[in-house]
Amino acid sequence: MAIGMSELKKGLKIEVEGIPYKIVEYQHVKPGKGAAFVRAKIKSFLNGKTIEKTFHAGDKCETPNLQQKQMQFLYDDGELLQFMDTTTYEQEGLTYEQVGEAFDWIIDGMQVDMMYFNGKAITVEPPMVVELKIVETPPNFKGDSQGGRKPATLESGAVIQIPFHILEGETIRVDTRTGEYLEKVK
Repeated sequence: MAIGMSELKKGLKIEVEGIPYKIVEYQHVKPGKGAAFVRAKIKSFLNGKTIEKTFHAGDKCETPNLQQKQMQFLYDDGELLQFMDTTTYEQEGLTYEQVGEAFDWIIDGMQVDMMYFNGKAITVEPPMVVELKIVETPPNFKGDSQGGRKPATLESGAVIQIPFHILEGETIRVDTRTGEYLEKVK
């Protein structure tokens, strides 16, 4: 199905020159002279690179042949990250480049959404909110009660900023889209 310039919006998945992209940012530009156009930043699902693309009136792009499947992260074998389909028990390996930033938020046994393009696995999306244990953070000091932040290393390896009152060994919820601390798990 062809998508016209007027239908473009943030988060939309499109195919340009045979490559699937996600629109990260877009801006509708109407110059004083000439026709309106859309300037967009699009991120490739294949290699994670972001490029700028200009769409003019009459330009069409296709809807990519993408499918999502629920998979379980098994382990990192040193070369590939191994995932398993929990219904068929088939395993699929992806490179670190294909998984990208999602690797910061996944741990063994976690359920993730794997994206397929034309039947080939291309990327992984972690849940929007994950619960992870803090494995390392500086201790609290007397007077650290005002709304400051300190760095914390999570069990997945990601480092985020957390409030002073959170201690090592506690479990917290994190927004995987922004990498922000949400709340302490009770």
